[in-house]
Amino acid sequence: MIRDEQEIAAGVDRVWALTVDVERWPELTPTVTSVQRLDDGPLGVGSRARVKQPAQRAAVWTVSRFEPGVAFEWGTRVGSVRMVGAHHLEAVEGGTRNVLTVELSGIGSGLVERLVGRRVREAIATENLGFKRSAEAVADGAT
Repeated sequence: MIRDEQEIAAGVDRVWALTVDVERWPELTPTVTSVQRLDDGPLGVGSRARVKQPAQRAAVWTVSRFEPGVAFEWGTRVGSVRMVGAHHLEAVEGGTRNVLTVELSGIGSGLVERLVGRRVREAIATENLGFKRSAEAVADGAT
């Protein structure tokens, strides 16, 4: 499993609001080019979105776990490899611990992780810093 953790000086509610506003992610991080929801209504289990990232084909991600204010997980398949991206939030003194993970499974997942694991690790670290900057800017009264 590939993992990144950030302590964010903002409440869980603020970080969660940014997390579930997936169509806004391109404003938060350069690792996401576009996100298009493929259904209406609030994000929840079964919700789908087409996500485009730099130097990658667009992929449809489907929400598999949704616990408001706690966890959001979604997955996609690239060939025989299943990717599950997760956002786990925990209230801590002074704010929120935001943990992002990517887990690969299926035939060839070990090879894929060895080939692109470093880039994925860097990407989720960049994403997490984007959540941190945005949440803290709002908490400080900016933007």
